[in-house]
Amino acid sequence: MGEGVIVGILDTGITPGHPSFDDKGMQPPPAKWKGHCDFNASVCNNKLIGAKSFLKAGADELKHKPPIDVEAHGTHTASTAVGASVKNVNILGIGLGEASGVAPRAHLAVYRVCSEEGCQTPDIIKGIEEAVNDGCDVISLSLGPDSGDPFYLEPVALGGFYATLKGVFVSAAAGNNGPNASTVSNDAPWILTVAASSTDRQIRSTVKLGSGLLLNGESMYQPKNWTSEMLPLVYLAGKGAPVNADKCLNGTLDSKMVKGKIVLCDRGVNTRVEKGLNVRQAGGAGMIIANDEPNAYSTNADRHFLPASHVSYVDGLKMKDYIHSTKNPTATFLFKGVGYHTPFNPSIASFSSRGPSLASPLILKPDIAGPGVSIVAAVPPVSVGNKAQIFDFMSGTSMATPHLSGIAALIKKAHPNWSPAAIKSAMMTTTDATDINGKPIVDQVGNVPADVFAMGAGQVDPYKALEPGLVYDLTPDEYIRYLCGLGYTDKDVNAIIHPAPKVQCAKVKVISQEQLNYPSIAVPLPKRGTKTIYRTVTNVGEAIASYKAVISVPKGASMKVVPSTLKFKSLNEKKTFKIIFKRSGEGHGSGELKWVSSKYVVRSPVVISH
Repeated sequence: MGEGVIVGILDTGITPGHPSFDDKGMQPPPAKWKGHCDFNASVCNNKLIGAKSFLKAGADELKHKPPIDVEAHGTHTASTAVGASVKNVNILGIGLGEASGVAPRAHLAVYRVCSEEGCQTPDIIKGIEEAVNDGCDVISLSLGPDSGDPFYLEPVALGGFYATLKGVFVSAAAGNNGPNASTVSNDAPWILTVAASSTDRQIRSTVKLGSGLLLNGESMYQPKNWTSEMLPLVYLAGKGAPVNADKCLNGTLDSKMVKGKIVLCDRGVNTRVEKGLNVRQAGGAGMIIANDEPNAYSTNADRHFLPASHVSYVDGLKMKDYIHSTKNPTATFLFKGVGYHTPFNPSIASFSSRGPSLASPLILKPDIAGPGVSIVAAVPPVSVGNKAQIFDFMSGTSMATPHLSGIAALIKKAHPNWSPAAIKSAMMTTTDATDINGKPIVDQVGNVPADVFAMGAGQVDPYKALEPGLVYDLTPDEYIRYLCGLGYTDKDVNAIIHPAPKVQCAKVKVISQEQLNYPSIAVPLPKRGTKTIYRTVTNVGEAIASYKAVISVPKGASMKVVPSTLKFKSLNEKKTFKIIFKRSGEGHGSGELKWVSSKYVVRSPVVISH
């Protein structure tokens, strides 16, 4: 449960006094803790042991603000990682059961590095350094810059390397700029880069068309007095419709056209909740949001202002076909509350940023996927009617990241001497590439099998990650050799590795990207080319063990592992192997390498690139 482990959350602050940060049953923080809490003793406790604000780079009025969360983001991510158990949680009257962080017994330290103006580079770096110096074991960053910056200009990479030097694990969000390629952020190899996947829970709002067709969508707003009466259905697009009325933008809806009707709105430009507000203000009785093609099957349970449903792109097309095929189209909502065992679970969210990395294309990014769609967690109190709502849904790689941070805390508790790289390897090599039905995890863009640039190694399995069998470990020195191999100048490398001793890359035995001892493998393989990749694994499972290589060969190449069997005689013993790749045809694809023993399966994705 994470006892004694300290997790640092760098975000928009915290809501002190929230039930998710109650310290009942918690022990005092370990003696190594050097931080402090900038709240009074009534809310600083054995759960919330640290709270500081770093807003020095923004406007003057922000510089002395306390670490109180006014945006909900930081409270949500903190409670996801380490929140205490809270029973009988409900949102808008819909019962959701018990809410708990991944590591509910871990201690929490909060560093406010983001404000309404955003997150500034100096504040992020200072916040990471402070978290490390205070004694945090794990640092979670649900923030990040745009993709493409070299590591010496990227604050999470810079601060993250300092954390790695000190043995502190760092996880960070991949970003929400998917599904376009090479949009992934926080892509340094010493950081765990987290993609977002769905869960098996939906807050179901089914649309019933006048034709009898039922189409499942989602919405948090589900009024109990809804009669399910069939109402006129309109879609304001095409000839005679106001410009942008199809997207239900502010000021585009004519009340004469929508009053008392259910309005179909296309996703895009403005927020989903804003669309509903515009429909309500124009007199509409309900709203359906149809996804655009890039977002395909990614739907959300939002807290709307009126009865609503968010449906997939394909189901939106079915509605438009129905509207255009009849003179008097009608629809209604069937509100079904919480539903489980949804198909394609988990699947990769369309918004989740994709690889390959621009800064280092032969380090596969993102690394891993975790739950990031419609996640229930703590928020500052919001008045809803005569009640204060203290939990809410949010979606994003920001929500996925603290899940992985919490799992890292559990691993740190079980294996306190493991390096950050070993913890990362444990999570990556024990992931699932298949869903609950045993089929390949799909991408919500098209519901086709997700590739490694969408999901990384796969969906995290917290139980298996605690006992991975083998790990691919790395030291700071190996990262330095890798940085020199990227062609960075000495000045650039030394900017990243500070305060480690300065290096001269000309005197360093460099490591090319693909040869870094990473848990995933990307191979540059030109036509008629061959390439040998080396990796080293450390035995952390059973002292005496034998592992056999099982391979799935990527398209366009042959693949041979030497030796094909690894035999260990003791714990922490290391074995090096090589993988020989040879072009066997056109194209490029992905496969995998599994080291299989009688107890463990250690899996690494393999990608052939040009």
